[in-house]
Amino acid sequence: MSRTTTRDVAPDPAVLVQGADVLGAGAARDVLVVDGRIAALGDEARQQAPSGTRTLAADGLVLLPGFVDLHTHLREPGREDAETISTGSQAAAVGGFTAVLAMANTDPVTDTTEVAERVHDLGRRAGYVDVHPVGAVTKGLAGTELAELGLMARSRARVRVFSDDGHCVQDARLMRRALEYVKAFDGVISQHSQDPRLADGTACCHEGELSGRLGLPGWPAVAEEVVVARDVMLARHTGSRVHVAHVSTAGSVEVVRWAKAQGIDVTAEVTPHHLMLTQDLLRGYDPLFKVNPPLRPTEDAQVLQEALADGTIDCVATDHAPHVRQDKEHAFVDAAFGMLGLETALGVVSTLMVQTGRMSWADVARVMSQAPARIARLTTQGLGLAVGSPANLTLVDAGRTVTVDAALSKSLSRNNPWHGRELTGAVHLTMLRGRVTAREGLVWGEEEQ
Repeated sequence: MSRTTTRDVAPDPAVLVQGADVLGAGAARDVLVVDGRIAALGDEARQQAPSGTRTLAADGLVLLPGFVDLHTHLREPGREDAETISTGSQAAAVGGFTAVLAMANTDPVTDTTEVAERVHDLGRRAGYVDVHPVGAVTKGLAGTELAELGLMARSRARVRVFSDDGHCVQDARLMRRALEYVKAFDGVISQHSQDPRLADGTACCHEGELSGRLGLPGWPAVAEEVVVARDVMLARHTGSRVHVAHVSTAGSVEVVRWAKAQGIDVTAEVTPHHLMLTQDLLRGYDPLFKVNPPLRPTEDAQVLQEALADGTIDCVATDHAPHVRQDKEHAFVDAAFGMLGLETALGVVSTLMVQTGRMSWADVARVMSQAPARIARLTTQGLGLAVGSPANLTLVDAGRTVTVDAALSKSLSRNNPWHGRELTGAVHLTMLRGRVTAREGLVWGEEEQ
């Protein structure tokens, strides 16, 4: 597999994307990109194209703003055997992403300016997507003392999202202090909502009739829901922003919907796997489907789908969580939590939501680009397709059906729950500031190999 880095490849001075269906509106339009920005749209694009402009044929393809993932585990530093910032960035580019937020549970933890800037710099060096570090809320993810929130916010990494993901900030007083602190620089706390007192350390699946029959220790939906309820009330009290990571239950959706109706500044994300996969997959005890929060009953998945369509849930985030084989291939209760998601996210959303008529392609742009960029306060992503905006673009072949092959992943890991599934809607090409970073499953440079 090639590991060619895109930083060595200069963007074309001018690119004309011909005949794209912008936001799936049904009309073919041309888009001119000059020096990394959208210079013209429609008839003016061809008229203004300078000599030597490179042409990209996009007939029949849907043009969307580049995707933004609020929740990605790139494992570097510390677990480069499972993923690196470079390989994770390649997977992101193949999946149509132009920006990802890298979670803080690395080794060392991203709880200082130094680590945050290291992640930021490694992302720039790789060059496939913009990599923005997520800062830890507490030192060492220990839940006892706030991390260097202000220093990370003022660093060149410009951290605006903070999370102890995988470790719920249990102490309500500490959570209140964190919300008050990040308000000063318009930051947001992304919470892994799970009360450990309602589920002991052996819990590994949704608590219910199925977990009882399988003999697997489970945690109840209420373990998530009580923390969501507490945090939205703390957000109201502090006037700060809280983001609910990987919503997985109907009860959590109900709380978020209520909070938004009250004007509380809360946002929420859902993963592709919680939208489509359900607890029935655990019947074979396959650790590939062990994830935290766990796969839920079909009824919860249906509520999540409805909430994404109606805007109660703001965005899709992958929670891409690579693992090496020796960490995943164990008895179910002993295996690591997590699954891959970057390269298949668009296909899942397209198959489940667009092909069924529940969402439009403009809705996909909202939940996979515009909303996550707004939540993370990214200034150069998710800006729509307007003259002057950075040319962070994704071309989608809406009618193409792909059978997922885990062996073809750009990730170093292979814990891919979508292997063998057919998904309709595939990323054709990804462009970061006017430079093609991926095309048809290959990253820039591989086509010449």
